[in-house]
Amino acid sequence: MSTATGGTLPEFDVPAWIRGLIFDCDGTLVDTLPLHYAAWEETFAEWGLSCPLEFLLRHNGKPTDLIVALYNAEFSQALDIKKFTEDKERRTYALLDQAQPLEPVAALARRYHGHLPMAVVSGSNRANVERALQAAGLWALFPVALTADDGLPPKPAPDLFLEAARRLQVEPRYCQVFEDADSGLEAARCAGMLATDVRFIVGYPEL
Repeated sequence: MSTATGGTLPEFDVPAWIRGLIFDCDGTLVDTLPLHYAAWEETFAEWGLSCPLEFLLRHNGKPTDLIVALYNAEFSQALDIKKFTEDKERRTYALLDQAQPLEPVAALARRYHGHLPMAVVSGSNRANVERALQAAGLWALFPVALTADDGLPPKPAPDLFLEAARRLQVEPRYCQVFEDADSGLEAARCAGMLATDVRFIVGYPEL
């Protein structure tokens, strides 16, 4: 990755041999993590519980229902996974019209639109992904979008990334993935793709 000079935004390197780009959504393309965490906090409060931020950060990038199941196991709770997930996603959806693009990842997607095939792959549901990217003005850049609604094993399994490569008609070894979560980076590597951790430039948004 290049470094910032002259006050300009830093940029990500895309090697010449790359033929397809795949982006995570929340915390990578769009600054939605504070919105998601606010929805988590409100939902936990509604259920009379506190919001374990460290726990949520540790499981960043995983589907909501899986995070709730992991919460039950780790904290000896018996939350109704379906009901809690519905409550949390309803609150999230209501906030996502505030989503803003995260530069310089969004700038990279704009720059390569029309030059390389691109996909977005997210652990969130499709309604939330589309609403966030629409709000940030990025939805039209991605002809391929895979989410938790597509029924494939979630990250860190490589299945979502492999399916994105298939739909882009690019061999996995020629794909570059941009991610902000450890589970997503592991999934990209397991898929045989070039994994780029955007946290080195974007950093975690303030919560």
